[in-house]
Amino acid sequence: MTFRSDFAVREIGAPSSLAPDAFAIAGDVRPEAEGVDSEYGTGRLVLLHDEDEPDAWGGAWRIVCFAQAPLEPEIGTDPLLADVAWSWLVDALAARGATFHSASGTATKTLSKGFGTLADEGDGAQIELRASWSPSGDIVAHVDAWGELVCMLAGLPPGSEGIAVFGSQRMSRG
Repeated sequence: MTFRSDFAVREIGAPSSLAPDAFAIAGDVRPEAEGVDSEYGTGRLVLLHDEDEPDAWGGAWRIVCFAQAPLEPEIGTDPLLADVAWSWLVDALAARGATFHSASGTATKTLSKGFGTLADEGDGAQIELRASWSPSGDIVAHVDAWGELVCMLAGLPPGSEGIAVFGSQRMSRG
């Protein structure tokens, strides 16, 4: 697989309790250090395989993904933010012809305010998407769509490689 130049992907340990066979990767948008979650956005994708075809999966394959990114506080209050995050996943899959079924997931938006020694960090917001689906066809298209989703949540539209990211307020990961 080849990913955008501003999205660093690495293999990580896959959970062994979800399926007999699993493979996992992590991706970070413009990371400052390898292996450390990026302040712009990060994600995980796990590809599961079980020849027994669990009923809930509707097949032998399942993809589980996580993606999160900090936001400007005023964006975090948008009542449609969770719906938009889910639609970006569905749109990224559709744009790559990545067919699927049995999708499920949650989109969570978090607002925070620092107090005491964290007061200087100010207000923050974050969007987090957790999803799973059973892929049909080419698995590579699904992985590519996940990568684009993480970048979109971080504020990088498709085709924006190499464009500078300026001083947006990001929530600290203390």
